[in-house]
Amino acid sequence: MPRAVYLLAFGIFAMVTSEFSVAGLMPQMAVGLDATIPQIGYLITAFAVAMTVGGPFLTVAVAKWRPKPALMSLFAVFLLGNVLAATAGSYPVMLVARVITGVAAQAFFGVAISLAARLTAPHIRGRAIAVVLNGLMVGTLLGLPLCTLIGEHLGWRAAFWAVSALTILTALATLIGGPRLEQAADDGASFRDELQVFKNAKLWLVLCTSTLIIGATFSAFSYLSPILTQVTGVSADTVPLLLVAYGAATVVGNTVVGRLADRHTISVQVWGLALNLLFLTGFALLAHVSVPAVAFMLGIGLVGVTMNPAMGTRVQRIANARPLVNTVHSSFITLGVIIGSSVGGLAIDAYGLRAPLWLGAALAAIGLLCFLPEARRTRKPVPTGEEAAPADGVGVRQAGRTG
Repeated sequence: MPRAVYLLAFGIFAMVTSEFSVAGLMPQMAVGLDATIPQIGYLITAFAVAMTVGGPFLTVAVAKWRPKPALMSLFAVFLLGNVLAATAGSYPVMLVARVITGVAAQAFFGVAISLAARLTAPHIRGRAIAVVLNGLMVGTLLGLPLCTLIGEHLGWRAAFWAVSALTILTALATLIGGPRLEQAADDGASFRDELQVFKNAKLWLVLCTSTLIIGATFSAFSYLSPILTQVTGVSADTVPLLLVAYGAATVVGNTVVGRLADRHTISVQVWGLALNLLFLTGFALLAHVSVPAVAFMLGIGLVGVTMNPAMGTRVQRIANARPLVNTVHSSFITLGVIIGSSVGGLAIDAYGLRAPLWLGAALAAIGLLCFLPEARRTRKPVPTGEEAAPADGVGVRQAGRTG
């Protein structure tokens, strides 16, 4: 695995740490910006919407640049957003800062995943994507607690300054320590070529499936704290420890899925969705019993967001590792976060705290249905001269079709 792949993971860790920081700093930021808690919550939504809508446009802007200048530019935009957040004197300024950082983060995700795929041989691309996305998992595990800790002791502005320092450190490490990045030069595809792939109906089905997988997970994850304290009966002091355990489960799951994603791309996602459906349903039914509730919660961590490497590998085989489609894929993933958290909140108002878990189970079930066309294709006879392969071994046949 090239060292540059780990540097890209470090960059994503910085981005995710900034993304999650607001969640742990809400009370302090509300006081400092003379805003309400719901208004601070909208900053999280603004970040996600900026990622979904703005990220692809910034990706197009840097698409034809060589890897290092493109990454340095994205780091610079991201740093600008965090410095603006650290110095924000009013809520509107903070809102602009979150939009800037969200757009930069999404573009970085797309470019980083594309570079990881280009830097590695086809048979380990799933593992490379998993390594890069471990930055996301470790951000979940460590980024939010660290920002919360800094905010509690040094103030919320210090947390954003810390992310700014982390961004500078990551950019310097990438500039100095990633010589192989320049070997991942653009494949020569024009912008029109990048757009052509979106005519593929299968790609849109894959993108929507990713939205459902992540939506199912975040409908539960977004409301773990109130569910655990008010339904399961866990003490508030214990919840942070359980969230750390959840984050550790995502790291383990991401590593395992990364090992399997290349050879078992489809079956990993099918089994992951099936298990997530089981865990979400079990959590909804037994949320009032502590031991099974915690077990099901950790199960969701193992098979939820950890499907990202398999999802990314599936997109690579259709779209040939191009930055724009990877950024759009990340936008669809973020859309899952928005749907899971926003619809889950509405469901709580209407049906109570278990409702997001049932919503997640429903989204997982719909996601499983999206794999039915894939199952039907695998039952058809393989044409003479084309190597037979199972549905989840599409690497040889499909990679050959897409170049």
